[in-house]
Amino acid sequence: MTEIAAAIDRFVENFSDGDQPAVLAVECRLDDGMEVTVKAGKHRMSFDEPRFLGGGGTAPTPVAYALATLGACEAIGYRIWSEKLGVPFDEVRVTVEGDLDLRGPFTNERYPGFQSVRMTVFIRGREPAARYSELERHVEANSPVLALFRDPIPVATEVVLESPA
Repeated sequence: MTEIAAAIDRFVENFSDGDQPAVLAVECRLDDGMEVTVKAGKHRMSFDEPRFLGGGGTAPTPVAYALATLGACEAIGYRIWSEKLGVPFDEVRVTVEGDLDLRGPFTNERYPGFQSVRMTVFIRGREPAARYSELERHVEANSPVLALFRDPIPVATEVVLESPA
């Protein structure tokens, strides 16, 4: 058993069905212009809009990060399920494209989200194609970010007005 598979098995073994879901949180702060600094635990990321939309073009856009997050989650899923199923590969690459009407976020007349998303997974390995199809089925069925794209989830928003200091 590989180190990754052993770590996953230990985690699942210690996480009972009665446990509450983990709460993950990030903090986003609007800086100059449209630049946003995000704190996720000890990590920091920057988001921005391109210059042609009034941003500074200093970082990827939120929608680019959404596509990147989907691709990264899929790639990690391939590693996890490869280890769990014993389906080795030499390389996995994921490309993700989304169709977005750029007018959508700036008007009330158009849908602001992706109209469609296409993901391509490139696998290089020596196993029969059926084994990689099995691997794909497990990854797709268990990807938390793919679930965000496929399934509507309730989102509650609360606006808190803070008084100036």
